[in-house]
Amino acid sequence: MTSTPRVGVLSLQGDVREHLVALEASGARTSMVRTREDLAEVDALVIPGGESTTMSKLALLFDLMLPLREAVAAGMPMYGSCAGLIMLANRIEDGRPDQETIGGIDITVRRNAFGRQVDSFEIPITIEAIGPQPFDGVFIRAPWVEQVGPGVQVLARIEQGPRAGTIVAVQHEGLLATSFHPEITGDHRVHQFFVESVRQRA
Repeated sequence: MTSTPRVGVLSLQGDVREHLVALEASGARTSMVRTREDLAEVDALVIPGGESTTMSKLALLFDLMLPLREAVAAGMPMYGSCAGLIMLANRIEDGRPDQETIGGIDITVRRNAFGRQVDSFEIPITIEAIGPQPFDGVFIRAPWVEQVGPGVQVLARIEQGPRAGTIVAVQHEGLLATSFHPEITGDHRVHQFFVESVRQRA
């Protein structure tokens, strides 16, 4: 891999374009991943926000779920936002009975924990590993992290209001996940952090 990694975006459903733009602004080459052949061509993968049950069904329909799990097991770095957080979680609360995930992060997430679309909100989020300046955390039908296993690093929590203390960003080895959507804010620091971590792991 060169110093300019190729980062794919899982392009089955969700806000794919926004992640492609943020990754390119962060110094990565990008491609859309819809098949196992596409997956084999990238150094890392982003799983976008969207609808996690639909994404899961499409990954199974297109025979991508097993290759995605194999890629995680082989150490491919991945970043998931919102629905992507659910897809990278080992356990889901309030998911569909038949809902499957890629897994890889030893966490339990609660789907749509912050409420429905009409309950969407924005709040400052600080990730000290990235810097002291807060992010504009955009939460849209977002999950939260209820439990973390050994080895999972909590990167950010909600800092104010009735939800204070709620975990909204985690990292485990090469896997990064956020409840919120940095891809739609124009602030590319989360993507820069991920791209740099891909370079370092190489």
